[in-house]
Amino acid sequence: MKSQEKKAVTLYSDGSSLGNPGPGGWGAILEYNGHKKEISGAESETTNNRMELTAVIEGLKRLKEPCRVEVVTDSSYVANAINSWLKGWIAKDFKKVKNVDLWQEYLEAAKGHDIQATWIRGHNGHIENERCDTLATEAAKQIKKELENERFG
Repeated sequence: MKSQEKKAVTLYSDGSSLGNPGPGGWGAILEYNGHKKEISGAESETTNNRMELTAVIEGLKRLKEPCRVEVVTDSSYVANAINSWLKGWIAKDFKKVKNVDLWQEYLEAAKGHDIQATWIRGHNGHIENERCDTLATEAAKQIKKELENERFG
């Protein structure tokens, strides 16, 4: 019996940080067979790169079976790491690598999937990228507002 072909999923992702570090948000869109699912979230103290990577991790966590995943990102950091740098980082046990906790979380979320990253220019009219940017920015602004309300009542 022939093994079943993995589903092809596109994962659009973006991150935002209001200050670097500062309050940040992430947004992602999962697209499969014409259907789209939007997800987003935020952290109170983070960096842009951490939010870019978190968007990918959270998107991968939503997949219920092994898939072929194209990660579409405007983060050259995330695209280059996924396509090129990660093997070397693993070989040197992540020595002198930033965001090790997230890269290890990425590796766990990526298990069973075939992943390729595609870099696109940000803020260039790409519909899904613009939407992910909006999701990430809105999440970042929301958590910033909540933090200010906590501080100032």
